[in-house]
Amino acid sequence: MYKYFPHTEDDLKAMMEKVGVSNLDELYAQIPEAIRFRGDYNLPSEMSEMEVRKTFEKLGAQNKQLTCFAGKGVYDHYIPSVIPSLVQRSEFLTSYTPYQAEISQGTLHYIFEYQSMMTELTGMNISNASMYDGSTACAEAMMMAVAAGKKQNKVLVSKTITTGRNHVLREYAKQHGIELEWIPQKDGVTDFSSLKSQLSAGDVAGVMVSQPNSFGIVEDYTGFAETCHEHKALFIMDSIAADLAILKTPGEWGADIAVGDGQSLGIPMQWGGPYVGYMCCTEKLIRKMPGRIVGMTKDNRGQRAFVLTLQAREQHIRRQKATSNICSNQSLMALWVTIYMSVMGKQGLKEAAQRSYDGAHYLCEELLKTGRFKLIYDQPFFNEFTVRYDGLPMRLYFKLIENGILIGHPVGSDGDIQIAVTEKRTKEEMDKLVELVR
Repeated sequence: MYKYFPHTEDDLKAMMEKVGVSNLDELYAQIPEAIRFRGDYNLPSEMSEMEVRKTFEKLGAQNKQLTCFAGKGVYDHYIPSVIPSLVQRSEFLTSYTPYQAEISQGTLHYIFEYQSMMTELTGMNISNASMYDGSTACAEAMMMAVAAGKKQNKVLVSKTITTGRNHVLREYAKQHGIELEWIPQKDGVTDFSSLKSQLSAGDVAGVMVSQPNSFGIVEDYTGFAETCHEHKALFIMDSIAADLAILKTPGEWGADIAVGDGQSLGIPMQWGGPYVGYMCCTEKLIRKMPGRIVGMTKDNRGQRAFVLTLQAREQHIRRQKATSNICSNQSLMALWVTIYMSVMGKQGLKEAAQRSYDGAHYLCEELLKTGRFKLIYDQPFFNEFTVRYDGLPMRLYFKLIENGILIGHPVGSDGDIQIAVTEKRTKEEMDKLVELVR
């Protein structure tokens, strides 16, 4: 009768006999009449497929589509149409955990390709099979540094770290008994002299910075890795994945652990998720890395095969034995970014990043020319910059929204605005924004 209900009348009868009741009313007899609902449910009547489609089209039409100049960790990048088409294939669209290698070769293969691409993008030796998101990846890196440091229990985090990370870091540090200490910022960048004095105090397991940082600034981390290593501390870098197509990689900066969010690799913004965190590290830290790691080997016939490697099954099942309990594997989203990087290729990733960079600098220059904005920090930036508006910021926001533009994110208490540009933003869209400001 109900094709989506798994239980037949015979199934229900057998279950009721097992528990000693003759009908469903008797099963629920202990529920007081006063709290039982006896009215009609407020459900729409049945519809045909065409009617359902029209209903959802009307609902969708209530959304106001804005030209997005907002960023702060979530970016409006181009998404090749082939990605959702491939991801929705039945052999990929599964929640199955790939423990049994003999029936999971497809899943393990694309995870292996994901790891290979992420190590190349970050310049690191090892990648795991993705994390829940960028913020929890940072928390994992913090705990990984403490686990590797053994006797050291302090992690230094730059005040310029990407917005949102600090709340997650504080919470997990509190629950794991880790001491967090913040490195001050000076002129929008990490204060290197303060870092050195904090390291000299001892007991530091790791140092965490962002690239680009929370203001959109590209920081110069020359000497950071060497200074950290002199004091037996790990150097951790949190980066926006897509920007690494052009920027100096964490590996080139001498980082021990590279983490961040992969949303910029073609994942839709879609109200905050699901996204994908990445984590890469040097080879000597592989045994401390949480999450799944896929390796390539040969089967008993000499054919190439893929397996979960270097970690026990307990890492993912027996929580009390696990290296970590927040290392959720977002393998479907890892597949998404793997297809994105494959379709875009090295040159495509570089071109998208370059267009984002060029657009941001063009828009910044044009906004400064209006006389209504000024840059907060005179520092190099990539595709995101922070400006102060000479006027009422919220009035500007609503005025631009009325004209179909989301200008960016408000930051701080002085009405500062952080604006981001991706390869999707056209010169015409940027000129329209500037004209409305004028």
